[in-house]
Amino acid sequence: MDFDIQKMKWTREPAAWTAGDGRIEITTAPGTDLWQRTYYHFRNDNAPALQIETDEQYFTFWVKTDFTQSHHRFDQCGVVMYLDSENWLKGSVEYENETFQHLGSVVTNHGYSDWATTAIPADVKVMWYRLSRRADDYCIECSADGVTYTQMRVCHMWEGAGKVRFGIYACSPEDSSFTAAFTDMKVTECVWQAHDGQQPDEA
Repeated sequence: MDFDIQKMKWTREPAAWTAGDGRIEITTAPGTDLWQRTYYHFRNDNAPALQIETDEQYFTFWVKTDFTQSHHRFDQCGVVMYLDSENWLKGSVEYENETFQHLGSVVTNHGYSDWATTAIPADVKVMWYRLSRRADDYCIECSADGVTYTQMRVCHMWEGAGKVRFGIYACSPEDSSFTAAFTDMKVTECVWQAHDGQQPDEA
């Protein structure tokens, strides 16, 4: 599919952002986040997302994120596929403290979020992501160098079979603000290959 930054549209446009020469910067506002119900019981649905819409069933979206300025707990930026308040997924690095941060993903289906994470050193300030689609199944991968990618999450999106929106996001759930930078965005043929192991069960 063709990918044109100019065709990306905001879901909740932030107060401060810039775009040019293939680079987008988002300055987060305090108290912005994406989360639905699970464990914490609250519902946060006010993070800005810049996305493009497609009904293409097989593709991979690539993006490089720079979060050098993140400094407060839960400051985050990354890749997102936001359909509506109760159906979305995201992959990001979330700042924790001067020692470590969380590299993780959240999948929200029908109003309930989960959060899968792993701790990485706090001095990591750049991360690449690949978001791949195969019909209504999705894969998020990450890379510290933009060359070697590691799987973060394979998931099913119950409302993700038709037209979807995907792109980038940044937010600061607590009393913080930072500027996140996004570059190297592109869409290619799906690099997440079909599974070649166990055959599907008979219908």
